[in-house]
Amino acid sequence: MRKFYLLCLTTLVFSLSASGSRIDLLLNDNWSFRFSHNVSDFKGQRVDLPHTWNTVDALSGKLDYKRGIGNYEKKLFVNPEWKGKRLFLRFEGVNTIANVLVNGKHIGEHRGGYSAFVFEITDRVNYGKENTILVRVNNAEQLDVMPLVGDFNFYGGIYRDVHLLITDPVCISPLDYASPGVYLIQESVSNKEAKVKAKIILSNGSVQDESAEILLQIWDGNKVIRKEVRTVNLKGNSQLTEEIPFIISRPHLWNGMKDPFMYRAEISLIQNNREIDKVNQPLGLRYFHVDPQKGFFLNGEQLKLHGVCRHQDRSEIGNALHKEDHDEDVAIMREMGVNAIRLSHYPHATYLYDLLDRNGFIIWSEIPFVGPGGYNDKGFVDQPAFKENGKEQLKEMIRQNYNHPSVCCWGMFNELKEQGDNPVEYVKELNALAHSEDPTRPTTAASNQEGNLNLITDLIAWNRYDGWYGGMPKNLGDWLDNRHKSFPDQKIGISEYGAGASIYHQQDTLTKTVPNSWWHPENWQTFYHMENWKVIAERPFIWGSFVWNMFDFGAAHRTEGDKPGRNDKGLVTFDRKVRKDAFYFYKANWNKEAKTLYLCNKRNTNRHRSLTDVMVFTNVSGVELFVNGKSMGKKSPDNYATICWKDIKLNPGENLIEVRSTDSKVKLTDSCSWVLEMASGPTL
Repeated sequence: MRKFYLLCLTTLVFSLSASGSRIDLLLNDNWSFRFSHNVSDFKGQRVDLPHTWNTVDALSGKLDYKRGIGNYEKKLFVNPEWKGKRLFLRFEGVNTIANVLVNGKHIGEHRGGYSAFVFEITDRVNYGKENTILVRVNNAEQLDVMPLVGDFNFYGGIYRDVHLLITDPVCISPLDYASPGVYLIQESVSNKEAKVKAKIILSNGSVQDESAEILLQIWDGNKVIRKEVRTVNLKGNSQLTEEIPFIISRPHLWNGMKDPFMYRAEISLIQNNREIDKVNQPLGLRYFHVDPQKGFFLNGEQLKLHGVCRHQDRSEIGNALHKEDHDEDVAIMREMGVNAIRLSHYPHATYLYDLLDRNGFIIWSEIPFVGPGGYNDKGFVDQPAFKENGKEQLKEMIRQNYNHPSVCCWGMFNELKEQGDNPVEYVKELNALAHSEDPTRPTTAASNQEGNLNLITDLIAWNRYDGWYGGMPKNLGDWLDNRHKSFPDQKIGISEYGAGASIYHQQDTLTKTVPNSWWHPENWQTFYHMENWKVIAERPFIWGSFVWNMFDFGAAHRTEGDKPGRNDKGLVTFDRKVRKDAFYFYKANWNKEAKTLYLCNKRNTNRHRSLTDVMVFTNVSGVELFVNGKSMGKKSPDNYATICWKDIKLNPGENLIEVRSTDSKVKLTDSCSWVLEMASGPTL
């Protein structure tokens, strides 16, 4: 089978070489890994990418998990037919610092763990021979690389895909901050007309002057609806930017989940009547704005953003995710009715952005400028190297993700503090840079305190935990109303709200817990989200709200919940196997297309009180409750898809609890068993 695969790969490479078009080869398999401190004759262990070396120590709650240098080495045979071509290595994500060597010679360094980067290796390889690629990866703490701190794990490794790109000497450049080399700038969009400007970065790697034709085609399915041709002349060893404007009349708009339609922009480079390069990019035409009184509007229609935050890790594999992992996460979010995602606290995988485009999500994408939250140290040091690194990471994020229609705002920071080195002036610089790089999208930020930091970005949002880290959920409403009254023109959002929960921690009564304790009862998380969502839903001026978090995630320093090293504020467990009760509250409220009937507190199987409330989340018209086969009455859900039967009496021993929809057209049931354990009295 492997010989057959190699034969097919060789045939494909020769075929593409003959046609002259770009070749993109995945280099994920068969790397050798060792820690750099192991300088003996040990050759390393075989690993395949994506890979992180912190799947065991960080995920077990080991505070001092390995943060140092790991060496990844791979042998690469360079086909002699590629001589005369250009060769590029593209890394989708390496955390945190990557130094790349080819045949023992250093070709470049990249500082930052969440964006792609590209190095050209054309003149560094031996053709017709086996070459060695060595990547030295360092995830140690650095004071000149974002982020400095964070309530999440800094997994080390080459944890996303690696590609070998092969092009002709004249190509659409992959070297512009690892962007696709094509920017589709939506200068103005309406239902009647879309004015777009394609900005194309060309590169000539030969010493000779060259001429070529750019062929721009806009595809609507299998039909070309726009076609533009430009002839360009490139001097030897130079780069050229060509701009091609075009208009689409009565465009088919990208309209979120209602209709995530996208055109396809195909940009080809033609030389001597031969296609020598081609890049395809999504073109999702849409217009949007945020009103300080009425919130978010997409294509002229108000859209309530049902948002969540998402970290890019999961149990057992850390951040080394495969496509199937992203697919599963998106499917779970769609099931719950999510239509907006804050990609916290850094750019996520390219594949995920593509997936979110196709599914119609509204996206907040942010750089990893992260403050300490409730922990020590700071997220900002006022030194030139750190500030320059942040600007570089901002450029990478915007340029690599510019063409994704799902991205509707760029995030500048999360939970910074003004004490000590004050980041206000630097955030102003980042904000100006973001507008310079992309005038079409607003900036935003996630704050957790008062101050001038809240007055810089176009939009602003707050991380609020009313009812978890102090106070009660009703305090959120008071705070929002006061803020909106004091700043009526400010566009206010909720960037985080959430509470921890273990599916193993159950209680009969609704009692608030201590957040940093080992007791995180699930029913308090459910209550928290019910009450917080009511506050948010009733205030149309909130432009967006984002649950913290969609999934439990790794945080080695945490000692709370049912195990160390985990933030359990997710609505779904770390392994994605269990949806917590609060998940179904949102599903019943947000996902109107799926009929839901869910009986709460099913995991609280052992009861100690004979009188109990029975609560369900449902979006059907009516539900009947049965206890041990006896009807307890029919009820209809309130405005928040909730029904509660008060003071239902349980019998000693096992009790069968069942709920059934009363609509004959929608037959749904849910059930569980609760065991009432009576306290034993004195023996007579």
